[in-house]
Amino acid sequence: MPPQMQKNVRRKQRMLSANTFAAKFFYNTLVKDPTAQKGRDYVVSRALQPKTVTSFGIGYAPESGDLLMKHLEEVGYTKQELFDFGLVIAKNNRYTDKFRGRVMFPIIDVRGNVIGFGGRILDDTKPKYLNSPETEVFNKRLNLYALNYAKNSKANNLILVEGFVDVISLHQAGFSNAV
Repeated sequence: MPPQMQKNVRRKQRMLSANTFAAKFFYNTLVKDPTAQKGRDYVVSRALQPKTVTSFGIGYAPESGDLLMKHLEEVGYTKQELFDFGLVIAKNNRYTDKFRGRVMFPIIDVRGNVIGFGGRILDDTKPKYLNSPETEVFNKRLNLYALNYAKNSKANNLILVEGFVDVISLHQAGFSNAV
């Protein structure tokens, strides 16, 4: 394999790994962190069962501006990588977490890789939903949320709905072909 291709493969692998670490961080924050009560209240208000929350890896991005970034730096990622991967933003010559104070929905491809995130704010701040930017591993036009589950459905069709929670609620109700 040519050196540039090897470099691109390594970069994609690091991006997927960082996304996996981020998804675990968000999930653990939702289920364990006292500051994530708003996120837990939202999940309960949408009648999502704990098993469903775990299955879909639903999480919570802390309101603090840099907890995810610090966590990912501790496991070996640089701020520049996290910026390139769409997990942090640069503002006033300072890096901060892209997602803050949001219920997080990891977007998983059909191979089981966390390729991006959708985050729902819990107040009236705009935008209501904030998604990962397009990257080498995430192209919004080429992915359907929950297709990784629907591909194993025995149904011969897909149910296409608009929102993350709509999809998750249908799966919870037994419609495993919802995307």
